[in-house]
Amino acid sequence: MIYLFASDIHGSAYAMHKLLEVFQSSKASKLILLGDLLYHGPRNDFPYEYNPKETSRLQNSVKESIICVKGNCEADADQMVLEFPVLSDSAIMYLEQLEGRMIYLHHGHKPLPPLSAGTIVVSGHTHIPVAEGKDGLIFINPGSVAIPKDGYPATYCILEDRTFRILDFSGTVIKSLTI
Repeated sequence: MIYLFASDIHGSAYAMHKLLEVFQSSKASKLILLGDLLYHGPRNDFPYEYNPKETSRLQNSVKESIICVKGNCEADADQMVLEFPVLSDSAIMYLEQLEGRMIYLHHGHKPLPPLSAGTIVVSGHTHIPVAEGKDGLIFINPGSVAIPKDGYPATYCILEDRTFRILDFSGTVIKSLTI
């Protein structure tokens, strides 16, 4: 199965349109959103085509396919416009294609709980793509689709078979890690 991970949309209707194009063309079964869906927050400039209302409409159009965790820019009011659960700080997945290894999903702005060696930690928050093993854990960060940082382009992550690929919207692989 194919999974699409994205983070830090920050209300950019443009980025959400591009992400939905990737979601459809990749034939991903799930769109996993790692927080900061609708608002830009006090530290960021407005992203291109900032339109939280349109962004929420686009997200709701694929609500059956979304798994989501709360970012540091989410508010309780967001749940009133989003038609999928958005207020959990973390989620856990187990995928057969990764031999049942635990995937811990969170936004990345809070400390990690104790995790077993080999756990795959998927987070956003920094807006910087990461695919690396460190201290017995595997860290994946898809970067940001709307407000990339550190000179990176807007990026997302595809998990296919046992490989996490972080790509930009032109399809160029920025980082890759096979488990």
